[in-house]
Order: sequence, then C-alpha cells, then structure tokens
Amino acid sequence: MADTTNPPDAEAVYRRLGVAPIINAAGSITRLGGTRTRPETLELMSQAARVMVNIDELNRAAGQEIARLTGAEAGFVCSGAAGGLMLQAAACIAGNDPVKMRRLPDTDGMKNEIVIHTMHRFAYDQAYRAAGARLVEFGDYLFAHPWQLEGAITERTAAVAYLCATFASNKVLPLERVCEIAHARGVPVIVDAASMLPPRANLYRYLRAGADLVVYSGGKGVRGPQGSGILVGRADLIEAAAAQASPSQFLGRGMKVAKEEIIGLVESLAAFVQEDEAAEMAAYRAMAQMVVDALVELPGLRVTLEHDGANYLIPHAVIRFSDQWRGPSRDSIAAAMEQGSPRIHLHQLGGPQELAVDPLNLTEQETAQVIRRLHQELTRQTQT
Repeated sequence: MADTTNPPDAEAVYRRLGVAPIINAAGSITRLGGTRTRPETLELMSQAARVMVNIDELNRAAGQEIARLTGAEAGFVCSGAAGGLMLQAAACIAGNDPVKMRRLPDTDGMKNEIVIHTMHRFAYDQAYRAAGARLVEFGDYLFAHPWQLEGAITERTAAVAYLCATFASNKVLPLERVCEIAHARGVPVIVDAASMLPPRANLYRYLRAGADLVVYSGGKGVRGPQGSGILVGRADLIEAAAAQASPSQFLGRGMKVAKEEIIGLVESLAAFVQEDEAAEMAAYRAMAQMVVDALVELPGLRVTLEHDGANYLIPHAVIRFSDQWRGPSRDSIAAAMEQGSPRIHLHQLGGPQELAVDPLNLTEQETAQVIRRLHQELTRQTQT
C-alpha cells in the first residue's frame, strides 16, 4: 500500500521523469501547462475522487448549476474547449437521434456543413471536422459581407461557427449580425470562446448576442481542472451534446470527464463568478508594472503596460523593439529565456518585434526572476 502520509514532492516527480519545471509568463497556453488550478479546487477534487456517484445524474446536476451561474438555458461539463467544439458540431448535425449519432463521423446524407468566416479558420476547427462536418468558408482574409454569409447557407447547413479570440480578425461580421442572418434561415450559431475569460462579462456576452452554443475552457482564466470545458446554450442542443458524450457510447465517449473534474469545474466556476475582478486586475497590473518599471529606460525599447480588452484581456508588460534597438534580436531573447535556468516562456502572440509578460501564472517571486533574466538578456552584447 502506498504511503499517503508522506506524499511525493511534485517537482521531484517531474524531474525524475526528465521534465524540468518552467516559469510560464506566456499565459494560459495548454502546451505550457495551462494555468495553476485553484488550491481549494484540487483539495475538493481529491475528496470527490473517493466518492462513487451516477455520472448521468452528476452531468445533469452540474449542467443545471452551470446554467444558473451563466444565465444560460442549459450547461454541460465537456472535455476541454476542443472537446466542446466536437460536441457542438455533433449536436447540430445529429441532434439526439441515436441512428445519426451512431453513424458519426459518417455524415453522408445529413445536414453536415458548418459555415465559417475564412478569417476564422484556425487549427482547432479540426474538432468540427472530427465530428464529420464539412467546413464551408465565406469572405476572404480581408473582408466579409452579409451577402456572402447568406449565400453560403444552404439546405445542407448544420450551423454557423464563430471564433472569439484575441488574435481573431476584427474585420469579420459582428456576432450579432451573424446570428441575425443565421437564425432567419433556421440555422444555429456555435461559438468558440475558449480563452476569453476573464473578463467575466464574456461569460454572458455571446449568449446575449444570440449564440446558440458557446464553449469556454474550464482551465485558463477560470483556473479549474485543465482538462475541462464549459459548454452552455440552448437546452435542446445541450441535451443533444450531452447525449453524445461520456458515459454514453457515442462519438464523445473518448472525451471522458471524471467525476472529480466535473465537481472541480463547477466549484471553480462558482468561485470565478463571485471573485472581485477589479482586485484581481489590480494584482496583475502591479506585477506587470514591476516589469515595465525595470525595463522602461533601456534605449531602443518601448515598454508599456497594456490592458485593452481586445489584444490583452488582463494587464501585460509589452516590450516592443524599435529601429533604434541595438541589442539582441527579439527571437534570440525569447530563445535564450527558454533555454536558461530557470526556463522562462514569454508571451509571443503579438507583433514580430514584440514580446510580453503575462502575469496570469506568475508568483511575485517568479516575477522577480523574469525581470532579472530579461534584464540580463536584453543588456548582453550581440556576438560579432
């Protein structure tokens, strides 16, 4: 029997496996560990794992609580936001018809087309295709017009997909207009808002704009279980999505969510909704400002604190390299930070001459380490 009185040190276990812990100043990126799960959630999950329950009952009860917390008709705990995308597509294509559900991802003869902005195509739309959907693009990489969406919707259209993300183009049709056009033709609108929390207002924004299904990550800003997702929307479509998910033996069976993860997600979401967002942002702002203050006087750099609600959902310290910069390149600095000790990953989703420090996953001690290492790398001489 395992000795539970002296649990192993987590970092030691990672190192024994040959995996070195990192400092994540890049944000809620899954490949870098997502976010730190709430301590109280981890404690609750540990206890919940020891209790046996009926999963169908738990799914229904958890969905009702999610609906209460978000103001949606219904909710469901899915396997990450990507798992939620697959369930969105499956629900819109097969409904809760067991004959169609059993056939997925074979959708021959069904309404299987999902219409999407060309500007909204990205890696995760594969989750729609995994359910058997055929993606039909409208517009191009510069413009999209209402008549293009209208022309893309046919008798084969199962849904219109919409991406809400900080990196998404602002030249797409507004969500409200997309919903208006789609609903006039009896077609639901499904939204991917995986990384759009906080602000907490986004938890209600997309449904109020008319979306029929919206998915969020249960990790990231909510800081729940990293493998969980929040699916909310129309009751009939949530029912169809849940019918195709675990514990049933349909397409979503392989995206199982454990009972302790369901409990952890619900409690994390409840805590997230109740938190003081102004105080939370003030804490992030203070850490980001520390970075700005430490680097702002370096010549050739423009270092600012930014929190615009579009590109940066929480305060970031943004470093821009001007034409007057004479130090190491942006890419060499990022690489050096990742290869040093400790290994530090920075936010790199801005412009080609831009790095940022995202404080979401940082402690005060780690913030000081990031500042020290950044100053060292920025002030080292380029090799000739």
